[in-house]
Amino acid sequence: MRVFVTGASGFVGSAVVPELLAAGHQVLGLARSDASAAAVAASGAAVHRGSLEDLDSLRQGAAAADAVIHTAFIHDFTKFAENCATDRKVIAALGAGLAGTGRPLLITSGTALLNPGAVSTEDIVPTLKTHPIPRVATEEAAADLMAQGLNVRIVRLPPSVHGDGDHGFMHILINLAREKGVAAYIGDGDNRWPGVHRLDAARLYRLALEKGAAGARYHATEGEGVPFREIAGIIGRRLGLPVVSLSREEAGAHFGWFSHFAAIDAPVSSEWTRAQLGWQPTQIGLLADLDRPAYFGG
Repeated sequence: MRVFVTGASGFVGSAVVPELLAAGHQVLGLARSDASAAAVAASGAAVHRGSLEDLDSLRQGAAAADAVIHTAFIHDFTKFAENCATDRKVIAALGAGLAGTGRPLLITSGTALLNPGAVSTEDIVPTLKTHPIPRVATEEAAADLMAQGLNVRIVRLPPSVHGDGDHGFMHILINLAREKGVAAYIGDGDNRWPGVHRLDAARLYRLALEKGAAGARYHATEGEGVPFREIAGIIGRRLGLPVVSLSREEAGAHFGWFSHFAAIDAPVSSEWTRAQLGWQPTQIGLLADLDRPAYFGG
């Protein structure tokens, strides 16, 4: 298949591209800048110039492909709600490019949106009526396309997609510890954070493309989750900083906008996904990966 990949030069997308190419697919990668275009071309993919704000470019890229994998998202948390609204428009545009073709569209969502405090399964369908986080707009946009008869599948990623080059939540937590002089967790720190290695996630995208079903939702998680306290413990030990428990009131001053994420208890199951796609994580787990010099500039 010729697969149009958004975010082809990003942390997740740049792992998806070689996974697809190695399996014999062709890839058309979205690139908004010269640097991104060069990275996409160097990976062996064809380049499609455009951006998430250029909806015509998205429709054209989707129409020119046999399938679409949407991994891109604007990770600017100062404009989080605005970026979630943009993702809704992006998904609608990609769907318009595929309308009437039956070609698959894989959309990226998150497991933390589902059922905090209880183990979330693939059958949960969140909406803005049931969940206050604006990122739910992604799931609603996907559901809208499903209702129109499009061949849409959702891949849900956990809070931490880890591996070399990670500039996500682990990077944020390490920088916060350096800035504040302590590695912190909230309360007893038993709240669970699931993770997945970017290479395992890339393989799941490919399997969901090749073997997945229209309307299905798949979980790319290596386990139910690890206690946030253990993440803080590794960061503190690696940086030579105290590891401290904070009250919810104290957490606001330490974590700032990240307080919600630091407090969330988001265990998740991927048993159904594994059974349906034959997917098994094979890479290093979150805690072992974090406990390497690479995460700390070494």
